[in-house]
Amino acid sequence: MIFILMSCSEKQDFGQYDDLTITPTYETSIFYVKTQESIINRVTGINFFSQDFNFDAFEDDLFAERVLEGSITYQLENTTSKDIEISIQFLDESGNVLDSELFQMNATPSALLTREVAYGGAGKNLDILRNTSEIRLSAENLGDNSSTSNLPDPAIILRSSAKFMVRIK
Repeated sequence: MIFILMSCSEKQDFGQYDDLTITPTYETSIFYVKTQESIINRVTGINFFSQDFNFDAFEDDLFAERVLEGSITYQLENTTSKDIEISIQFLDESGNVLDSELFQMNATPSALLTREVAYGGAGKNLDILRNTSEIRLSAENLGDNSSTSNLPDPAIILRSSAKFMVRIK
């Protein structure tokens, strides 16, 4: 009996933990903005939306130092009768622009615009996001203030989400 137990067991190697790498991917929404065409028609001038959003994603040094790479995905939908331009700027604590994304979209009918921007690896420098404290979003009406789309509930919708791979161990 002792011979059987001795012959079937191997010496355990608990040093494998040192070789273990844990890199989960975290995904989150950044912002969702919807503006109805009726509101755009009431705004005088071409800039119908402008707002700064606090961005604390990399505030925690533990996260900022361990993030390996990631991406931000933007989706823009325009069901209005307006040609539009959307500007997204990444600002540091002093208000300096670190990076920007510009979207131009024609009036309806237009397809859903999706753009994925990579950071780290072969993408843009991760320091852009590490040093961002605010995101400025502005939207401009490049059309008129009187036309109305014949679609139900015409609006401009901007969605964004982020996905980052982080080294835990």
